[in-house]
Amino acid sequence: MPRLRLRETAAQTARLQALKSHVKSGAEDRPGVYRMITETGEVTYVGKSRRLRTRLLSYFRAVFPEDKAARIVREAATIEWGYIPNEFAALLEEMRLIKSLRPRFNVALKRDGRNYAFVRITDGRAPRLTVVRGSGAGDRGGVYYGPFNGAERLRDALRELSDALGLRDCTLDGKMRFADQPDLLPLPPRTPGCLRFEIGTCLGPCVAAPLAAVYTERVRQARAFLQGDNETPIERLQALMQAASDALQFERAAALRDKLQRLESLRDQFDRLRFAVESLTFAYQVPGHGGDDRVYLLRRGVVRAERPAPRTEEDRLALRELAGLVAAATEYRGSTVVPAHEVDELLIVSSWFSNRPAEVERTEALSSLSSSTAR
Repeated sequence: MPRLRLRETAAQTARLQALKSHVKSGAEDRPGVYRMITETGEVTYVGKSRRLRTRLLSYFRAVFPEDKAARIVREAATIEWGYIPNEFAALLEEMRLIKSLRPRFNVALKRDGRNYAFVRITDGRAPRLTVVRGSGAGDRGGVYYGPFNGAERLRDALRELSDALGLRDCTLDGKMRFADQPDLLPLPPRTPGCLRFEIGTCLGPCVAAPLAAVYTERVRQARAFLQGDNETPIERLQALMQAASDALQFERAAALRDKLQRLESLRDQFDRLRFAVESLTFAYQVPGHGGDDRVYLLRRGVVRAERPAPRTEEDRLALRELAGLVAAATEYRGSTVVPAHEVDELLIVSSWFSNRPAEVERTEALSSLSSSTAR
């Protein structure tokens, strides 16, 4: 057994030396994205760096075998890399590769989104409102609104919205039924609903209490409220508070007032959010390695087009026309909806500019670019 381990160690040392030599002889210190690949072709890790050669060589300086860098390179049979014009583009390419390849050493998509939360309206027969944290949120499906800071405050406000509309908050996704959708097979007598159903803050799809159309309409009202198009939940709480006050039920009126304030706070957050997301709509020119400068056209925090920085009059006219097309797109305009497949890129882009405020000086409004005369 000791001899076998010695041979394995010698073979591993030789393989690591070969990988190191491969990096030394072939990699350059410029922005890029790399992949660690096993003998079976599995991509176990994807990373990026603005100085690719330096980053890859750091894997071979890991001191302890249990270090993550040591574990990653120990499993690699090959290392592949590609050069990217700049660090911003490398960050986006890394994110896209991680989403498509799902390397097992990339435990989280990126740390950039760890402090953010989204409101999610789930898929399924009886959708519910949930709060999901951080990057990778869009992998769960559904419709998203955000991002927000403060997941706990967001949960409190969403509970008020669910209560006001009678939407469920349980996780019994496979057991939802409606009064006008008879069961295909006989079922045992139904048990009483949950506490929220009993006290009237949930319509009770778990016990087939509501009509399907009624529940669907309440979900529609939730979406409209989150998009700033409907005040029904607030109006319902205002009416209940006034009724309690008229009936001299002052404690109930005070409790309803507190619920109303939390719901109004959520509405105000969404108003601010709409402005913030729309502000991530601009042209962003980034210097590139070896003069490979690029212009990225972003709308609502997502890169919609990329072009080399214009060098001629013809290039400027083409960029101006493209910026006009990107600026004119109307999907989700003025809304807090974030399509699930755009969640991660929005988080990365917003974090990029939050952490590098000086980069904002490189941006130009799409409307200004598309309407300006060619220079």
